Amino acid sequence: MQAAARIGFSRLLTRYAIGANSLAAADQAIQLTPADPDAQRARATVLSRLGRFAEAESSLEIATSLRPAHAVQWLELGAIREELDDNEGALAAVDQAVRCAPYYGQTHWQRGNLLLRLARYDDAFADLRQAAASNRKLLPNVIDLAWGLTKGDADAAAALLQINSDNDRLEFARFLARKGKGDAVFAQTRLLATPLSDENTQELSRLLFAARQFRVAYDLAAGPQPIERFINGGFEQPLLLNGSPLGWVLAHSQTTPKLAVDVAEKAGGERSLQITFEGEWDASRPALQQTVIVHPGQRYRVTFAVKTKDLVTGGPPRIVLTDATNSQIIAKSDVFSPSSEWQQMNVEFTAPQLSEAVVISLARDSCSSSPCPIFGVVWLDEFSLQKL
Repeated sequence: MQAAARIGFSRLLTRYAIGANSLAAADQAIQLTPADPDAQRARATVLSRLGRFAEAESSLEIATSLRPAHAVQWLELGAIREELDDNEGALAAVDQAVRCAPYYGQTHWQRGNLLLRLARYDDAFADLRQAAASNRKLLPNVIDLAWGLTKGDADAAAALLQINSDNDRLEFARFLARKGKGDAVFAQTRLLATPLSDENTQELSRLLFAARQFRVAYDLAAGPQPIERFINGGFEQPLLLNGSPLGWVLAHSQTTPKLAVDVAEKAGGERSLQITFEGEWDASRPALQQTVIVHPGQRYRVTFAVKTKDLVTGGPPRIVLTDATNSQIIAKSDVFSPSSEWQQMNVEFTAPQLSEAVVISLARDSCSSSPCPIFGVVWLDEFSLQKL
């Protein structure tokens, strides 16, 4: 057989051996081209799948001798040797892979993980940090490894990570926010070289809200101003649809009422919120709501103004207060009754002992029948919170 045909047939057998897991095809490829590292590597792959690791190691050693600068082969040899409980041999192979590709993130990633399994943590994280520097997609995994190794100690995890850039610090802050470590998030943001952007502030606030770290979320976004209060309680500022959990959060769907700021009707200031009902409204979905920080066990009063026009429904609207921690109802206002004049309404409540925030929502009572339409207009204004 001519040399070109022999090489071509060998490569065909090599691909077939891997795809069909055929040791016979791999052996035949090696007979045709014994100096082809790909044939030796294919044989090692099949043997590894069969659990014959010692034979796989021999084939990979031949492959690496034939192509010594191929980093991936050295990584595969390291994995095989680890299967054989030869940790020193595995580390020697992975070290060679790093020498072959010192700027390739995967070589440092594999060596870092091997060093972790060998309990050489400082050396491991030196490699893992370099891997993440080469490939930022690996950074969340490195943070997660540090978190697990330190059993959720934010300071110890930060020491392992040795963060030295704002981008990496923000990624760590996001991780901490998802874990509900509000104070640690706040501490990391104070170490940033440049101030948080509005976008990053909103993102961290959303993550902290989702983790029920309400007070820290407000501290982060609002700064040192008082937080036991409504934000935009008189609807004087625009209702922003930016996804921020601070201030009024509006529900938007085909089954929620229309909401708009009204400059013609107001109980105080220059504006109020107009809510127009045109039929169906899913009673399980509040039309708008705001999460307000409170002190556990403190007694409060929520005061607001309401006006209605042509309100017709079997399930009237009202203001409902729920525990932000578990969504349990704390208190309700009276239902909104037909009135052409502004009325002041009050709701008194005691903040739950294990909660630091309550949610004030515009909701409605359920009807005795279904469907349960609602028609008319409601205006709301001048929301305030007072300690009693």
